[in-house]
Amino acid sequence: MVSYDRLKVNDYRGYSFMMFEFCSIRSVTAGLKMVDSQYYLPNDIGIAALDCCEAFRLLSPRERMYAHHLSRAAWYGGLAVLLQTSPESANIFVLLQRIFRKQTPAQLEQVATAVGLSSEEYLAFLVYAAGLYANMGNYKSFGDTKFIPNLPKDKLKALVWASQAFQDQPGEMEALWNSCSCPLYSLEDRQKQLGLGDKGITTYFSGNCGLEDAELAQKFLDSQNLSAYNTRLFKRENGGKACYEVRLASAVQKGQSQRVPCCLFLTVQLSVVLSLKKEFTVKRGDYAPLMEKVSYYVQQAQAHAANDNQKKMLEEYRRSFTFGSIEAHKEGSRYWIKDKGPIVESYIGFIESYRDPFGSRGEFEGFVAVVNKAMSERFAKLVSSAEILLPELPWPRDFEKDIFLKPDFTSLDVLTFAGSGIPAGINIPNYDDIRQSEGFKNVSLGNVLAVAYATQKDKLTFLEEEDKDVYIKWKGPSFEVQVGLHELLGHGSGKLFVQDDKGKFNFDQSKVINPETGEQVSSWYRGSETWDSKFSTIASSYEECRAECVGLYLCLNQQVLSIFGHEGQDAEDVVYINWLNMVRAGLLGLEFYTPESKSWRQAHMQARFVILRVLLEAGEGLVGLEEMTGQDGRPDARITLDRSKIHTVGKNAIHRFLCKLQVFKSTADVEGGRALYDSYSAVSDGGSHNFLRLRETVLLRKEARKMFVQANTRINGDSVELVEYEGSAAGLIRSFIERFQEDAEQLEADLLELNKRDAPCWCC
Repeated sequence: MVSYDRLKVNDYRGYSFMMFEFCSIRSVTAGLKMVDSQYYLPNDIGIAALDCCEAFRLLSPRERMYAHHLSRAAWYGGLAVLLQTSPESANIFVLLQRIFRKQTPAQLEQVATAVGLSSEEYLAFLVYAAGLYANMGNYKSFGDTKFIPNLPKDKLKALVWASQAFQDQPGEMEALWNSCSCPLYSLEDRQKQLGLGDKGITTYFSGNCGLEDAELAQKFLDSQNLSAYNTRLFKRENGGKACYEVRLASAVQKGQSQRVPCCLFLTVQLSVVLSLKKEFTVKRGDYAPLMEKVSYYVQQAQAHAANDNQKKMLEEYRRSFTFGSIEAHKEGSRYWIKDKGPIVESYIGFIESYRDPFGSRGEFEGFVAVVNKAMSERFAKLVSSAEILLPELPWPRDFEKDIFLKPDFTSLDVLTFAGSGIPAGINIPNYDDIRQSEGFKNVSLGNVLAVAYATQKDKLTFLEEEDKDVYIKWKGPSFEVQVGLHELLGHGSGKLFVQDDKGKFNFDQSKVINPETGEQVSSWYRGSETWDSKFSTIASSYEECRAECVGLYLCLNQQVLSIFGHEGQDAEDVVYINWLNMVRAGLLGLEFYTPESKSWRQAHMQARFVILRVLLEAGEGLVGLEEMTGQDGRPDARITLDRSKIHTVGKNAIHRFLCKLQVFKSTADVEGGRALYDSYSAVSDGGSHNFLRLRETVLLRKEARKMFVQANTRINGDSVELVEYEGSAAGLIRSFIERFQEDAEQLEADLLELNKRDAPCWCC
């Protein structure tokens, strides 16, 4: 068994790949007509400042210092996302940092005017820069679509050449521009979205990896009891033999790697693989300079921890980021679960696997937030009612956890959220074994909800006019209910049937009956198998769909509505808008489907489309979806929901579907689960609705997702200050320039070096 403490020295010999050539005759270049709007950010995109001033003001000096150091750890670790997203993201980031470190957006505007940019073109450049910072790369965090500058390439080049940064270091700036300008604008089919192999771009895998390589690597990792969360996979050929490097994210680089012959560890069932004579090397040191920073600031935060659980948690995190140990991160997560009701809440690491095309590797994220006590009281009541509500779910008792481990459930005002995007709510940790037997935490991000889902009536698409006012009034409160149920009783419910390495079962396989077949359960998870490793490419979306269905199902419960302060007609309106929002979101989800590859780019939106399909299939006039011509003469659509049938037709449809989802998940029935989920995920032009044509209408009328401007913290003497910024592209840019002032040049050099080292790996 390979362990983190016994990895030996074995230098990797390098890659025999040719440099990936990004430039092509089909790239978007100066003078060509701008491409479809889905590939650039509009100048009027919503940009809002996250307000955490009052929450920060109420912190004690010690709590502020704790929050500051954890925020620094999160921001430095978040830069790893650049290297997890695309081959060019890090270089574009450095290019922008160097330009704006020398000149503010206001100062640079004068330069832009002088070289011939219009005010709209300069704003487009600022919006692009803000978008790259907000998404931590040049692919949208929600939807995984590439975005490019909405101005001609020659004009952007003229601006770069005229900038003060270029005047000071022309050679370096020209080299930097040459390294990223082609992919910055390129819209080759493969580069339009993230994906594996010929379906898109990914830097979780070298460019010559395909699905079969990902599957083989997962089997290897499972055989060694290693998690994929903090790994990337690189493949090379050596004398006709495929050699794989599994690279762990860690500050430590040398002295701890071991080449592992595949045949020594893979099971007999992989005899076909064994004959191929493959070889694996496990190596530490991915993102090493960034992980050093994370480890350092985590250690600094320890001195200001409020209790022993926080100190032990941070010590395990430090060990994880130093040595690349997921086991240490899991141990830290156990202490985190025990840290009940902290004033300053945080979590950090390689967490969500949405953007790994295979669904196993985590993107780095870190958040620091302050508890909103008033809202948290409501969530605490929901937690207290969980054991009463769980039996209401539509699966048999044997398919629910033996004991519901009551988690923390708090509403937080975000101070820092580093990564590619900010969610509305979180249920973590994602480790199956911990969630099943030890517990988890739920958080709702209150100041994110306050600004992210505010809607203007004139921008509300696909609804009847009479629905719009009630939608605007109740969307926020209904989404609060949905988030609470989704996180606590969605992700927090359901049992996985497991047989451990010693052959012990966590259920009575002779008595548990599969409600879908009426027969004994015949499949389960074995050994180190997890939900992510078994269901891989559909795991994230399938689980989001299950959690969304739980929210729809349980929001019909009067006790739930009372907990959130809704009674009578108000409660009925909350239910109606929650369901209406879900079916509308299912239609909007078509934006995130790629017809060319027949693939979905966003887990939540695929899940909502699936739910729309389920409710349409229920019939009896529950949901209506009609294509039409809008008042502007362009294609449009209307979606309707019969509120009188939600508690009958709608509830029955979700009951049946939700039970199926849970049974397939509990029993590790990948074949059955995939068949069900893929059938509802299919987007075609046949049947009663032409979803491919509807997708074009959705794209025509889509509204860009909002971006958030976050504050910084800085130490002034013995105290910590909060530095806030305006909610604009310029404010977002300024926040990132000031975020890394102390060591900007070294940090940029490290990013360029990390990117250069792996540059040969992205060819096909």
